[in-house]
Amino acid sequence: MQHTPFQCGVLNDSLHHEMEMFVKQSVKYAFSPNNSSSREELLRRKRAVLPQKSYVELFMVVDHNRFLQKNSDPAAVQKETVELINYVDGMYRALNIQIVLVGLEIWTDTNQIAVMDGSAGDVLSRFVSWRQKDLLKRSRNDVSHLIIGRDSYHGSIGMAFVGTVCSQVQGGSISTLNHNNMLRHATVVAHELGHNLGMKHDDKRCPASYIMHSTDKGSRNFSSCSADDFENFVLNGGGNCLRNPPKTSSVYKEPVCGNSVIDNNEECDCGKPQFKAAGAECRSKMDVCDLPEYCNGSYAYCPDDVYVMNGHPCNNMKAYCYYGVCQSFDSQCEAIYGKGARKAPDLCFEKANIKGDRFGNCGMRGGVYKKCPLQHSLCGKLQCTSVSLQNLPAWSVVNNASGVLCWSSDFDLGSDIPDPAQVHDGTACGENKACVGFECVDASHLGYSCDVKQKCNNNGVCNNNGNCHCNSGWAPPFCNQSGYGGSADSGPAHMGMTETALLTASSIQFNSSPHYHFCFITT
Repeated sequence: MQHTPFQCGVLNDSLHHEMEMFVKQSVKYAFSPNNSSSREELLRRKRAVLPQKSYVELFMVVDHNRFLQKNSDPAAVQKETVELINYVDGMYRALNIQIVLVGLEIWTDTNQIAVMDGSAGDVLSRFVSWRQKDLLKRSRNDVSHLIIGRDSYHGSIGMAFVGTVCSQVQGGSISTLNHNNMLRHATVVAHELGHNLGMKHDDKRCPASYIMHSTDKGSRNFSSCSADDFENFVLNGGGNCLRNPPKTSSVYKEPVCGNSVIDNNEECDCGKPQFKAAGAECRSKMDVCDLPEYCNGSYAYCPDDVYVMNGHPCNNMKAYCYYGVCQSFDSQCEAIYGKGARKAPDLCFEKANIKGDRFGNCGMRGGVYKKCPLQHSLCGKLQCTSVSLQNLPAWSVVNNASGVLCWSSDFDLGSDIPDPAQVHDGTACGENKACVGFECVDASHLGYSCDVKQKCNNNGVCNNNGNCHCNSGWAPPFCNQSGYGGSADSGPAHMGMTETALLTASSIQFNSSPHYHFCFITT
């Protein structure tokens, strides 16, 4: 899902001056009136419809950039994150929703996904993919949020999927943070979490300043429109994970590192674990365009996540690798419409995407759908056939193109939410061509710059750092000598190191399950 998002959650600096008052006094999170008392009456009726408290078990992830911004002090990151979620929880009390922090992971060594490359939509897609493939295997949660220590993505300081709070696939959101005012940032996190809970932007429906307005002016209140959205979300079957109160043991508590006590949220207490042997796989490949990483036998952390260089051919030379995924129309159709869905004929893309409407376009400009020029029609809205009617999104249309039924969908998710029905960047759109920014361009724009035959002796591939990842039987760095495969970036791709010295450096683990990307064994 590659787009340039519009602004959302741009903060008003006046909120900074209100923080002290917020902290000192007991704040009522009641709905602000919308020009009449009828809004409050509506709220009372809704609270009668949904009287049962909802519990959101939230897992927070703080990236390496933010860790560095806090002077590499994990205790400082823990403290500010707990403060942040306390503010967010307070903002949700009016909706009878309790935000429960069930886990915190700080990327103290390196980021597990790329956060500086691409748009906010790109980063969100990587984050929810990492959550599904990694985090959920070791820590159950209803939804996860990534704090990224950087400036905005071209004006966008947050992005989320709508109505995915209980989804294993898309249950996540992100926000950027480059200051220390947690109350100020709490409105951003509350906004993006609201999208996960089924809330849309207030803008035209409840035009006053509320949390779910696309431009946040510092309000700490939800509108009755947000109450409507959450009520409809629950009554239509969403949020089925929100009714179970979390176990006391699941609630996050700040662990005391180094006290030789395994606290509730520690997998170990930095005691004296031993390093895993060099060659132990610590991050498996998730796609044909991904690459595995291995422990090096003398360090506690898995090497940085690397993948096949963007633009490398895959799927029998019919597609291209892009950020670790072999991008194909068929896989994108299956992700939306279910197994067996396939790319529609080119004619379907041409007929739909030249219209410039919600079901056929090449993105938006100034709030208006862009018509696709004919030569770029394959890079606009996704068009699929052989769809499962049971998996149809709510807003879908079918067109008949020379006897073929072509389906397209509009998710109406708002400007700060990536549209899953747009063709992904990196998708092949013709011979030696690929989609980039809604245009079908020469595939060289993907950035592939490796001569595998010359650099890797045809015995491997180039990774995103430009280094050879050798096939089994060949050794890095140039795959011209016998060895066990891997690259200079992946760690040694073989077992064989003897036990090494005990780990004495601080190794931080903040959730209750073993960390998938650590390279030590507890004793």
